[in-house]
Amino acid sequence: MKHMKKMTQIQIRIDEKTKKDAQAILSEVGMDLSSAIKVYLKQIIIYKGLPMKVLTENGFTIEQEKEIIKASEEAKLGINVVEARTAKEAAAYFDKLKKKR
Repeated sequence: MKHMKKMTQIQIRIDEKTKKDAQAILSEVGMDLSSAIKVYLKQIIIYKGLPMKVLTENGFTIEQEKEIIKASEEAKLGINVVEARTAKEAAAYFDKLKKKR
C-alpha cells in the first residue's frame, strides 16, 4: 500500500484585485491558484530560495534600486558627480541597468 503524504493547509490574506488578476492569468495557462502556489513552493525547495528575481515597482532588483538611491543621495551631496547627460543618454543608462537584471 502506498504511503499517503500528510497534507496541511495554508491560509493567506491578500487584496481581492491581486487574487483576481492572478487567477485570470493562471486560467489562461490552465492552472488554478492552489496549483500555482504548490508549484511555487516546490520551486522554492528546488532553488533553495526564491525561484525568480524580485523586482520593485520600478522594474529594478532591490540591489539596483538601492544603488540608484545611494547614487542619488551622493549626487545631492556633490559626490561622484559628472557632467550632465542628455535625456537620451540617461534613458540608455537606465536601459543598461535593467538588462543587467
